[in-house]
Amino acid sequence: MNRTERELPVDQDQDQDQLPPHPDTERYSVTVCPPAVTIVSELVAASGVSKSDVINRAILLLGFVEQERAKGHDLMIRDTQGALERIHII
Repeated sequence: MNRTERELPVDQDQDQDQLPPHPDTERYSVTVCPPAVTIVSELVAASGVSKSDVINRAILLLGFVEQERAKGHDLMIRDTQGALERIHII
């Protein structure tokens, strides 16, 4: 099986030439549903990064997944026994 590993940029300084032009920062005010609030809190506690960083990483990850899906690629998870499961994001 062919395996490719890639790192996603998580801040503005990393891999800047791969990102489309955009303003330095932009502030959003959004209502976050209760399950997402719980997950954000868990991720902040586990990773030690800020809520903003967790949310930025989530957006970057979703963008990466959508770009790959547009190319016809699948999102897969491998369990501890090596079995692959295709992930469907609706």
